[in-house]
Amino acid sequence: MSAVPGDAPQAGQDAVPVCPRHPRREAYVRCQRCERPVCPECQRPAAVGIQCVDCVKEGAKTVRGARTVLGGRAGQERPIVTQTIIGICAFLFVLQWVSGDLVTEQLSFWAPAALSEPWRFVTGGFLHSTSFLLHILFNMYILWMIGPYLENILGRLRFTALYLLSAIGGNVGYFLMVQPRVGSGSSWLVPTVGASGAVFGLFAAMFVINRRLGRDSSGVVAIVVLNLVLGFLPLLGINLFGVGIAWQAHLGGLATGALVAFALVSTPRERQKVLHPVAFAGVLLLLVALVLVKAASVPAGLLV
Repeated sequence: MSAVPGDAPQAGQDAVPVCPRHPRREAYVRCQRCERPVCPECQRPAAVGIQCVDCVKEGAKTVRGARTVLGGRAGQERPIVTQTIIGICAFLFVLQWVSGDLVTEQLSFWAPAALSEPWRFVTGGFLHSTSFLLHILFNMYILWMIGPYLENILGRLRFTALYLLSAIGGNVGYFLMVQPRVGSGSSWLVPTVGASGAVFGLFAAMFVINRRLGRDSSGVVAIVVLNLVLGFLPLLGINLFGVGIAWQAHLGGLATGALVAFALVSTPRERQKVLHPVAFAGVLLLLVALVLVKAASVPAGLLV
């Protein structure tokens, strides 16, 4: 006997709709965007009706997050860059300690090797004195206090560039201001370490940015002045800590951080993505040029 059309059940018509993410759950509500069944657990309220979890995630990719005036993501985020820098400094400090300062010798900034080993301009800013524990503790404390604030305003990439340029600028400042000579008491042959140059750069950037945003900067100014005074005391024969203080690096970092921050706040908001990288590159080229000019005036034999 031949079958009569309509007697057989149509595929899908009598099937119970189920959630694609939870196949064992019946779902009689459909997503307004993709029209797939969605169970109560996967339902998300939308402007019109209900959307599924997948459609909400896909839609979030096309929505631009709010940004600060200097390009950072609005809202508090985990200060990953600040934490990473502190972690690197702590890790290298342990290596310095256990290696008997062999790591210090290889990575500290040493003026005679400025041209032959240029990476020291960067690596020296991540090392600290193993004979003076307060050196690393103070720098990391200050970094933890102001780093997250700047990282949130600038965004992670801009903050990273600011920190690295300030660290380089601190060592460039030392290279520029130290007299190239040999003999007793010559600072030219003394390796330097410390994140102080970078920290002073952050201080300067915080001051410039707060001025731009109309926020109070008196606390920043007081801390900077106090630290500069402490740095200059050895010139007067007063050494409170019993160790050398590279005040030249403090000034170099301060000037570099201020220059970078001024370039950032002076850029029109709609052109930040293009001009901010240009500003970073410009500051780096300026630092390189200053090093080359100074190196050209150094007597023969004082650069290795």
